[in-house]
Amino acid sequence: MSEMHELGVVEAAGMIRSRAVSAAELMEALLARCDALDGALKVWVTLDGDAAMAAARERDSELASEGARGPLHGVPVGIKDIYFTRGVLTTSGSTIYAEFVPEYDATTVALLRQAGAVIMGKTVTTEFACGDPSPTVSPWNAVHTPGGSSSGSAVGAAVGMFPAALGSQTGGSIVRPSSYNGIVGLKPTFGRVSRHGVYPVSESLDTMGPMVRSVEDAALMLNVLAGHDINDADSSERPVEDYLGAAQTKIGPPRIGLVRQFFMEQCDDETRANTESMAEKLRDAGAAVEEVSLPVDFDAALVGQRALMSVEGAQVHEGNFAVRADEFSANVHGLIEQGLGTPALEYLKAKHLQSEFRRGVQSAIGGYDALLMPTTPAAAPPSRETTGDPKFQSPWTFGGFPEITLPSGLSEGGMPLGVQLVAGHFEEARLLAVAAWCEAVVGVRLTPMGT
Repeated sequence: MSEMHELGVVEAAGMIRSRAVSAAELMEALLARCDALDGALKVWVTLDGDAAMAAARERDSELASEGARGPLHGVPVGIKDIYFTRGVLTTSGSTIYAEFVPEYDATTVALLRQAGAVIMGKTVTTEFACGDPSPTVSPWNAVHTPGGSSSGSAVGAAVGMFPAALGSQTGGSIVRPSSYNGIVGLKPTFGRVSRHGVYPVSESLDTMGPMVRSVEDAALMLNVLAGHDINDADSSERPVEDYLGAAQTKIGPPRIGLVRQFFMEQCDDETRANTESMAEKLRDAGAAVEEVSLPVDFDAALVGQRALMSVEGAQVHEGNFAVRADEFSANVHGLIEQGLGTPALEYLKAKHLQSEFRRGVQSAIGGYDALLMPTTPAAAPPSRETTGDPKFQSPWTFGGFPEITLPSGLSEGGMPLGVQLVAGHFEEARLLAVAAWCEAVVGVRLTPMGT
């Protein structure tokens, strides 16, 4: 059997349900893992071990007397510290909310509880889920950034403090730190997962999703998280599919569009070579991999994404900024100032470009099961003063498309590299099926040395 901290979501849920391991035994092992590693890695804002153990024991009692609550019964989960969590400190990484304790759960957190998950605590986020670095440390090399904004969730999942965590993405904050830490990160279609009860960055962009260590774990998490929420104005009413079933179904070799445009032009040599190598492995396994050119301007999409994020972010923070501007860190401060100074016409142009970008990508993606490109321009930069470059994720967030990153190897410096797959709007089932096929072919699982 795997070590307790190596268990994934699907495996842990199955073992708890079959009583091969108890929720309490698993939680005890993970808390010991946290005690051993968190002093160096700084994953947690709030970890209440006593409360987590009590919840795990309660799940064991429920299982014995009533059966499993749902598909995540007894599975520990970390929650990014912008998700409202009833009765638990939720700081959004800011001194402004250093003592804020919500009275209700975000819809996503409530869904996790209903499915039987055990909420371990709140993981570190960059301030207001924006670009200023967090105190979290990369388990791969302490000199390098762990990425952001979902830094605690990414590192905690990578080192086995929990099998799954929640992240959020407005630019690249699920997929980029997942790639930097050698795990799987899924950003669903905009509107597929509720934003209700999550401290906002940008109402046109914010997307919630899981950070895990395998494609099937991402699929099971999405099964729980996806669905319409009347409390989220942009929440889709489209039916939820069986994403885990899709990921576990054996499919034939997929048709994949390799996007060299923009991505291969703006990454470093070893990232380009790694991506080409992954494409060749998929071809050798039978996939139809061919270059595709999309009728869109990726550079313009980056400008548009920044305009929406800054203007809508300024609206979110306007009240606090008017009276507590000196409490905002540098990048958030600059974002708000940019938003306050952006003319309405420029904002409307960005909204128009967003619609055009969506149509352009959607028109070209229909002939493929998924698009393939490098996840990041390079491995995690050797600096703690940055969270890395989000430009390979921001266009997909701008267009609302689902994307998933898979670990694909190590750089010459021993840092994780990843490739990402993108599908059409609300095509998560297809995306996960293709990702699972690719994951099996590539066969890369990464674990930080010494953890």
